[in-house]
Amino acid sequence: MSNRLPVDHFVNDDGTDGWSTSPGGLVTALEPLMRASDGAWVGWPGVADKEFEPFENDGISIVPVTLSSAELEEYYEGFSNDTLWPLYHDVISPPAFHREWWEAYVRVNRRFAEAAAAVAATGATVWVHDYQLQLVPRMLRSLRPDVVIGFFNHIPFPPYGIYSQLPWRKQILDGLLGADLIGFQRIADAGNFTRAVRRLFGYATRGAAIDVVDPDGRPRRVIAKQFPISIDAASFENLARRPDIQERAKQIREDLGNPKTIMLGVDRLDYTKGIGHRIKAYGELLREGRLSVEDVTLVQVASPSRERVGAYMALRDEIELAVGRLNGDYSTISNSAISYYHRGYPREEMAALYLAADVMLVTALRDGMNLVAKEYVAARFDADGVLVLSEFAGASDELKQAILINPHDIEGVKNAIMQAVEMPKRERSRRMRALRKRVFDNDVATWSASFLETLTGGAAVQGGVPENLVSALRELSANETLLVALDFDGTLAPHVDEPDDARAVEGAQDAVKRLLELPGVRVALVSGRALVSLRQVADPADGVLLAGSHGIEVQLDDSGLEIDLDSAELEQLETLARVLERISGPVAGTWIEKKPAGLALHTRQATPEDGIGVQREAKAQVEELLPGLTIRDGKNVLEFSVRASTKGDALAQLREHTGADAVFYAGDDVTDEDAFAELGPDDLGLKIGPGASGARFRVRGPEEVAQVLALLADFRASADAHGEANGPSAE
Repeated sequence: MSNRLPVDHFVNDDGTDGWSTSPGGLVTALEPLMRASDGAWVGWPGVADKEFEPFENDGISIVPVTLSSAELEEYYEGFSNDTLWPLYHDVISPPAFHREWWEAYVRVNRRFAEAAAAVAATGATVWVHDYQLQLVPRMLRSLRPDVVIGFFNHIPFPPYGIYSQLPWRKQILDGLLGADLIGFQRIADAGNFTRAVRRLFGYATRGAAIDVVDPDGRPRRVIAKQFPISIDAASFENLARRPDIQERAKQIREDLGNPKTIMLGVDRLDYTKGIGHRIKAYGELLREGRLSVEDVTLVQVASPSRERVGAYMALRDEIELAVGRLNGDYSTISNSAISYYHRGYPREEMAALYLAADVMLVTALRDGMNLVAKEYVAARFDADGVLVLSEFAGASDELKQAILINPHDIEGVKNAIMQAVEMPKRERSRRMRALRKRVFDNDVATWSASFLETLTGGAAVQGGVPENLVSALRELSANETLLVALDFDGTLAPHVDEPDDARAVEGAQDAVKRLLELPGVRVALVSGRALVSLRQVADPADGVLLAGSHGIEVQLDDSGLEIDLDSAELEQLETLARVLERISGPVAGTWIEKKPAGLALHTRQATPEDGIGVQREAKAQVEELLPGLTIRDGKNVLEFSVRASTKGDALAQLREHTGADAVFYAGDDVTDEDAFAELGPDDLGLKIGPGASGARFRVRGPEEVAQVLALLADFRASADAHGEANGPSAE
């Protein structure tokens, strides 16, 4: 789902409607997936006041959503682009707040949600895109609780001090929290979002995980994390390699008078892009004599954007006045200071411009990503050219070999331009090769696959160990001290009806033993099981550290922590037992497991309907009679504890005890998300099976976990043999 469909409308000579596929990275990335999964794309067709029936286009079902001219003005030009856009871009331009616009936004979002609900198959995955549709996830969840919902925000998400200005701030957050996974361009954006959620809703957050409570009272885990978007890098390089494109690039240079240096800016005409800042910096360099129009020219492409919005009309006048003044002051008969074009160009012409340009200027004041920066890098198959990039664009998180600037610092921008113009060929090539590797390693297909794998899990998980996980394991193995922490049930052993019957799969036990024998490696089991049960599947005498009951009980080498409940806790435990026995007793297939600090209500052997009903009733009564009791949802289990602790707490304690430089954690359950949230950038999280997760990697089941642990043991043993386990890998 997106505001616009991936097709453009035109009228044939005979008056019938025609459709052509829109260019763009998102369409390119999702087209094969959509065709393979019998997918449907819901969006506005780009024509107001006209209804279109659903149709097929190149193997994809197209579901048009109708917008009236008034809705286009209020929902799109108004609330989306004159309220949300400036607010989310650091209030560079003042946002306008009008209740009529908000009402139109709600109405249109509901129409989109209803369209998706009508066409989505049972259990479908729905991926909602961008700030125009932020209410859709919650609306869709209320209409279709069976579907899996992802949302990706293509623009920044502002700090709370800015976001809090929005009169409908809670409604927007609640709309987004209807999703299972919310993606952002940058870590900072995800952090801004979770902080706003804590401030306005009080929900507990840990890293990327947010524990929400839906309107029906059911708790749910939402993941909010960064997924930096990219481009179809290979297609852009292939375009740039075409002889006609290269010939066109030469022609562009000749038409500009063959200057020594061509600088290029390519932007929508938008106040967030910092076009005026780059023109100011360039003009000052000309005035100071550090640059001359005989040697350097600036080509500025400013494609039309939102031309009916007042702020954009004023911006166009401002930019064109600045261009006119600069050209009037510095251009000669043979050389123009700035070649300015207020129009859009096809991809072929853009590729030629990228090849012709020696320096690419991206001076955005605030930008979610800025794909132009990545397009320039992808087009430069000659490993030449210099990228000057604003640190306020999301691309700066990845493209570290660009010359990074603060566009508000005009003196700094001037110095960066001079550095780019004067940079030796060898340094240009070194930087560009590094930039190209980054863009090609993380292209748009990788981005979409990463988001969907995190969202859908089981549908995307294949057998075996993915190649990127193998590389990550090799890198992890080189750390001096390594903690390997593992859930047991569902991770090392398949889930079974009776916990006492659980056994680690073939190969897992051998791999764990190998890891225990390697210097600098500690192994721990982190489980919801009571410590006494955990000792039945792992022997602390072998060196395995144990954390049971979600970290309430621990066995750390020679020390252990046993549960000693006080009288109030014992009384709570007795009340809890009476409540659960009364509710579960009459329902076949349910049973209660006693734990040192609580009880677990198991529903694995009950029918799905009975299991959901028993859990719902148990939760409601316990919350009423024993407010403040810790309640955790798991796979066919509801756990109650009179003491609060999570697997994340257990992992933090294990890390401190072992002094580990890096941590590997594997788990399959909702409760393991607390541990994944505890991991840092140098750690490795492995999710087993389906479901949205904060883990970076995923495998299908315990058999694959055994393979992963064996690989980790192999890499570690190899690193030890070569004396490489004393620092980071050279790779």
